[in-house]
Amino acid sequence: MILSHLKGLLSSPSSEWQKIRDEQCSVADCYIQHVLILAAIPAISAFIGATVVGWEIAERSFRFTYLSSIPLAIGLYLASLCAIAILGKAIYWMADTYGTSKKLSTCISLATAITTPVFLSGAFAIIPVPWLIFITGLCGLSYSVYLLYTGIPIVMEINQEKGFLFASAILTIALVTVVGILAATVILWSLGLAPVHA
Repeated sequence: MILSHLKGLLSSPSSEWQKIRDEQCSVADCYIQHVLILAAIPAISAFIGATVVGWEIAERSFRFTYLSSIPLAIGLYLASLCAIAILGKAIYWMADTYGTSKKLSTCISLATAITTPVFLSGAFAIIPVPWLIFITGLCGLSYSVYLLYTGIPIVMEINQEKGFLFASAILTIALVTVVGILAATVILWSLGLAPVHA
């Protein structure tokens, strides 16, 4: 469903949001058909980029071993799955505050659609050039924020003022989630899961 909406989200998001709002799917279907696939893009790309292609920083190139990179790729994948669940549940939980109500599956679909550009920009991790990853990640993040602010009012069927406040609250939760993932990464690396140079 979200993958079928990809072209519309990139070309005419306002009309595509209405289709996403009216679609019926379960949380499990949403995860199986979309989230599991999208979350794999940055994880697999980063794994290939770090182990096969290698990083080049300040005229120095290096690669990580396969064994030390597998837990990192799995961790990134699981963190992405959890992030979608957190955002979807936050949208569902906060809906009452803004005078609306939607099924959890619709909220998960909304969270998935919003984060799609970030997941797609993760494909550039296969070419581990820091400035390229930064620029594409920034573009993906910017478009995700745009989708958040345009999608919330349409899918949740609320006015623009409430939609702006709702989207801002969700953006705050998303930022806190990212900080939590980064903190967990630092803790795991300090426990011996840091990547090892090949």
